[in-house]
Amino acid sequence: MGINLSKGQKVSLTKDNPGLKKVIVGLGWDVNSFDTGGDFDLDASAFVVTDSGKVARQEDFIFYGNLKHPSGAVEHLGDNRTGAGDGDDEQIKVDLSAVPENYSRIVFTATIYDAETRRQNFGQVNNAFIRIYNEETGEEMLKYDLGEDFSIETAAVFGELYKNNGEWKFNAIGSGYQGGLAALCANYGIDVD
Repeated sequence: MGINLSKGQKVSLTKDNPGLKKVIVGLGWDVNSFDTGGDFDLDASAFVVTDSGKVARQEDFIFYGNLKHPSGAVEHLGDNRTGAGDGDDEQIKVDLSAVPENYSRIVFTATIYDAETRRQNFGQVNNAFIRIYNEETGEEMLKYDLGEDFSIETAAVFGELYKNNGEWKFNAIGSGYQGGLAALCANYGIDVD
């Protein structure tokens, strides 16, 4: 059983695991029973960013339409359109040893697909979490439950992996955005049509 984090808490992944190379980041959620007239489809994504806090190129945005970073270091394992069942709803593999030197953070987010049309928001999402486990051993290293403090947001930053003095650490962020995927993309330097 890994460490349970609270919002804003930071923890090192590699300090106590110096040989750690490959992790799986699992994101999960449940949808409450309010009838919004449509199914919920949440999408996990990752932004691989430089010290500037922005992507270096469009391919640094990993999502259902671009499943693998050009370096091979970050790979989305596919879209789950229902979120049904227990455990992770979507997963992103990260090879920490393959992340290019010019990138310092990998930001993990979730957005609600077509939220405005479907009149959906994160206030209608329960039990949202992000967890990281060692791909080689299957051991859960940490978990962060986002809590229920969202209302009208249609996108959320769950957390980020970041490099600090040669160590990989995790920061539990849990912040919401209005404007869905477009707002997140603009924040991290992705051009949205």
